[in-house]
Amino acid sequence: MAQSSRAVVIGGGIGGLTAAAALHRRNWQVTVLERARSLEPVGAAISLSPNALRALDVIGIGEEIRDLAAWQGDGGLRTPRGRWLSRTSADAAAARFGGPLVLLHRATLVNSLAAQLPPGTVRTAAATVADPGDTDRPARVTTADGELEADLVVAADGIDSAARGALFPGHPGPVYAGFTTWRVVIPLPGAEFASHETWGRGRLWGTHPLKDGRVYAYGAAMTPAGQHAPDDERAELARRYGDWHDPIPAVIAAARPEDVLRHDVHHLADPLPAFHRGRVALLGDAAHAMPPTLGQGGNQAVEDAVVLAHHAGDLAAYTAARLPRTTAIARRAVKVARLDMTGNRAAIAVRNTALAALSLAGPAFFLRGYDGIADWRPPYASGRAPVGNR
Repeated sequence: MAQSSRAVVIGGGIGGLTAAAALHRRNWQVTVLERARSLEPVGAAISLSPNALRALDVIGIGEEIRDLAAWQGDGGLRTPRGRWLSRTSADAAAARFGGPLVLLHRATLVNSLAAQLPPGTVRTAAATVADPGDTDRPARVTTADGELEADLVVAADGIDSAARGALFPGHPGPVYAGFTTWRVVIPLPGAEFASHETWGRGRLWGTHPLKDGRVYAYGAAMTPAGQHAPDDERAELARRYGDWHDPIPAVIAAARPEDVLRHDVHHLADPLPAFHRGRVALLGDAAHAMPPTLGQGGNQAVEDAVVLAHHAGDLAAYTAARLPRTTAIARRAVKVARLDMTGNRAAIAVRNTALAALSLAGPAFFLRGYDGIADWRPPYASGRAPVGNR
């Protein structure tokens, strides 16, 4: 790509920074416009599956991230009283998909991505797409400091994307998924436990160790949108999960109210007609926000970024490569949410009995749910991505 090609990335989250790094490696001049004054991400931890790690290999940090992260997979599903419904294996996952599933703090990933960019690439600015451009004219982005022209604009501005609204004003936008989430990352000295996700009636909980010794935990519950605890969200967790199996009560007790993040979950129930218009391309939540029940939101944004860099001169090819895949994964995430968040007692009994019976077939049966997702490879990569070290 010619040195003079210029890209503007709106949004300095994981997807936007990955796109910036991928374009920079292809000799684009890149400017990242981030509304917040800091790249410190809102959120807690992120699970990266082998598909996203292979995408990060493309920009040269896949092995670094594998080394910084904790391997996932040794654990399984439990009931609120602690009975194991199924067990999984990190080694089985790595063997099936050609690499591990890993977990790390979002800030760690953001820092590694930002380090791939030249100094001054990221600027603090709120940006608006003024003109998407076309084959005969560049796209235009406006900020408080003036206007930028670009051969490519990457709109990675999140689920409430203003760029998406400008490109597709008739699209209904995000809708409430029916549940809210809580997340914490805290130290828990002396705790010994296996990673688990626990499914209850209309709610779930997950607890996973990070490589730095901290614990990442999350809860989700069916509840009306816009609700908040009458006191604080840590107390709300104690009310909802305080009598569940160990180590859940200990995690809640160790958290401070300010450690708990709560967010209602929204998603794009209606797929967009395309992920581009003119010289502007959407990626990540701006393009295909999905429930977190498959852990693929951030992973798909990373995939988007490297595929977009590959097709930067042909955005129709980018849409063709990404829209069918992300639509299918988003629909699967909705189906999984209906399964693990059901509040119907009879359905829960049937679900748990089936899970316990199927677990006798070993971890391979449950890993099949990620076939076609975790085994994805970048379209221009060859060979087998490195597996890395635990």
